[in-house]
Amino acid sequence: MKHRIVSVTDPTSNPVSVIVTLAWPIFIEQILVSLVQSIDTAMVGSLGANATASVAISQNPINLINSVILALGVGFTTMIARAVGAKEYDYARLLIRQSIVVVFSLGIPLSALCFALSRKIPIWMGAAPEILDDAQSYIRIIAFSMLFRGLMMVLTAIYRGFGDTQTPMIINIAINLTNVVGNFLLIYSPRQITLFGTTFPMWGAGMGVAGAALATTFSQVMGSLALLAICFTQRSGPMRISLKESFRPSRDTLREVFHVSLPVMFERFTMSSAFVVTSSIIATLGTVSLAANSLAGQAESLSFMPGFAFGTAATTLVGQSLGAGNEEQARRYVRITGLMGAGVMFFMSCVLFFLSDRIIALFTPDPAVIELGGKLLKILAFIQVPQMYAMVYSGALKGAGDTRSPFLITLCSMWGVRILGSFILIRLLHKDLPWMCAAMCLDNVVRFFLYLHCYRKGKWVHAYEKHESRSKQHSKEQAAAE
Repeated sequence: MKHRIVSVTDPTSNPVSVIVTLAWPIFIEQILVSLVQSIDTAMVGSLGANATASVAISQNPINLINSVILALGVGFTTMIARAVGAKEYDYARLLIRQSIVVVFSLGIPLSALCFALSRKIPIWMGAAPEILDDAQSYIRIIAFSMLFRGLMMVLTAIYRGFGDTQTPMIINIAINLTNVVGNFLLIYSPRQITLFGTTFPMWGAGMGVAGAALATTFSQVMGSLALLAICFTQRSGPMRISLKESFRPSRDTLREVFHVSLPVMFERFTMSSAFVVTSSIIATLGTVSLAANSLAGQAESLSFMPGFAFGTAATTLVGQSLGAGNEEQARRYVRITGLMGAGVMFFMSCVLFFLSDRIIALFTPDPAVIELGGKLLKILAFIQVPQMYAMVYSGALKGAGDTRSPFLITLCSMWGVRILGSFILIRLLHKDLPWMCAAMCLDNVVRFFLYLHCYRKGKWVHAYEKHESRSKQHSKEQAAAE
């Protein structure tokens, strides 16, 4: 597969064209991921509110564990984008090899940890007794995929750092189709299906929630192996690696990676743990509230995917621009990316507001869940644009190597606004779920203003320079020697 690499160092490149080229595959990829997650939810939701709740209560703890490797992906993206901007391709290839070593070193123990805690996690989350067995089965199966899911997350981040966002998109299309087919065959029992007026028997494993987990696991294994195989089978190109090259852990390189990644890891942990606490608070409101919140979040995730795409593009664009020594170009890309994203997100907010009930109805037939989920979507519609700008500014700061500021901003907004507000509203004032959703929206607005302040101060431009050290120069010399 030919890599479709975008480089900002080309003086003839049109900024809008470069942004679109980077962002649209990320957008399509994330839409597909969220769409498949929504299909998962809808298929499981057809089994009833208990099945939906068992998956919902498992997601945040799983994401919390995955946040460790996801953070490393951001670190590798930042460093590779810098190397590509400076045309240091040997060093970039060294980073690819080091990323594989790190994923295998962390992925195996994380999988074992998740499996060992599969029974305790839903109990800690306050799961009702009737959903405990399904939640445990889901977590146990997903635990086997964590190594491969981590490998896929890091390799996808690396491809993006090189400016290749289309290859991960193509792989994701394939694995998501595999996931949907797997769901169709594994979730349901044998049944009669009518298609174009013809009725015929359809085989099904009848595994329910466990079937959804198994289909997800299989697709992630296939996707990660495909991305890895492409790197090894390339005959030429800046991303080509070989088993003949050294995969020995480089302490100097890994020190730089962890220097950038650790704040991201803390940020992800802060965010994921906040989601866990939020879910546990919502769980006290009952199964309907838990299901409605899960479905509203699933639906909203489809809407803010453009913001995620523009934010991820900003990381690559800023990293490559500063790697090439062009600060003004980095600022210009952030400005244009923000304006483009704002227009798209305004449209998405209108869709959420005016079609809220119909969107929730796609996931579940339960009228109580539809009514409550629709109210939540109407509230969430108002924060799509500021949420998008926060993503772009966060991506820009991370592309520059400033990962500490996003961590501190997330810590203050998530725990100081969302968690504290939710606790006061639900536990002390005994309000219902829409009030808690309003606290979530306030969190996003506060986060936007904090990011805006940090970006305008301009210290992020020189953040990576403070991280550079002799160890990095040693790593570059090692890469050149290989």
